[in-house]
Amino acid sequence: MFERLNRDVNCILERDPAARSRLEVFTCYPGLHALTLHRIAHACWVAEWRWLGRFISHISRWLTGIEIHPGARIAPGVFIDHGMGVVIGETAEISEGCTIYQGVTLGGTSLTKGAKRHPTLGKGVVVGAGAQILGGFEVGDGAKVGSNAVVTKPVPPGATAVGNPARIIVADADAQREEAASKMGFSAYGVTQSDDPVSQAMRGLIDSAASQEHQIAMLWQALEKLQKGERVDALPADAAKQEQFEADKLNQLMD
Repeated sequence: MFERLNRDVNCILERDPAARSRLEVFTCYPGLHALTLHRIAHACWVAEWRWLGRFISHISRWLTGIEIHPGARIAPGVFIDHGMGVVIGETAEISEGCTIYQGVTLGGTSLTKGAKRHPTLGKGVVVGAGAQILGGFEVGDGAKVGSNAVVTKPVPPGATAVGNPARIIVADADAQREEAASKMGFSAYGVTQSDDPVSQAMRGLIDSAASQEHQIAMLWQALEKLQKGERVDALPADAAKQEQFEADKLNQLMD
């Protein structure tokens, strides 16, 4: 019990730059208080003292604003930052190294008793403020869930889930789009879902700008060869032969 408490305190000191001392963490962090009371409630739950476990959970919710069902399994080294409004369901599992911000719900979508209804968070998962993760699936190690995202399907390890409903950013095209957008001072994480017309328009503009940069770079390479007296036999295979930017389609999306 004391070893787990020590690990919980250490993880807060490591991850929160506002934490100044162990005394401050121990006395002023509701996330730590909620987890400590949950350890006791969970022990009662496992020992078949179900009412007592629920009662301790209820008191913890009243004191901290964090609701954790006594049946939930939470590893040491989990950090609930701020914590107000966090709800963690009965069959939820949280691995070590996870960070959960305020307003997060680890909820269920099934009404079947005894079934795995709530999500499992792998090691080192970060869940942003207001995110909702709903269902008995797994969020892989090192994954990130953006603020206010609504996740209803598994998230692969190391991926990022953003938007409502959440889209998973793992594909090469998404990674390239994010890299191109960052050069223009715009974050593609702000793009929510592909069925949003504004989202589609922004993604089209980003893809077009990235394609134009690539074509311009190939033209400069060809010009440099010509200046040096070298022969340019053929354009690269990925060189654009015709205009591909569909301005009319983007205008229709924005109307």
